[in-house]
Amino acid sequence: MQVFVNGESKEFSDVLSLERLVNELVLPGLRIAIEVNGRVVRRGDWSETTLNDGDRVEIVHFVGGGWNKGQEQEAGAG
Repeated sequence: MQVFVNGESKEFSDVLSLERLVNELVLPGLRIAIEVNGRVVRRGDWSETTLNDGDRVEIVHFVGGGWNKGQEQEAGAG
C-alpha cells in the first residue's frame, strides 16, 4: 500500500491506522496534528482511522515558544 506523508511516498505492507503510522514514524503523538485527504482527524480517532492506498496524510508538528518581557527590551535596543 502506498501512502503519501507530507508529500513523500511511503510503502506499507499491511492495513495501517493513523495511530500505527505515528508509531512507525516515531513521532511525538502529543505535539502533532494530522490531516488525511484534506480532513483533520481528531487524536481520539487515530486508532480507528484506517488509511487506504493513495491516501495523502499531512502531519504538522507544534513548536513551543513565545515572547517574554526580556525579549521586548532586547528587540528595542537593536
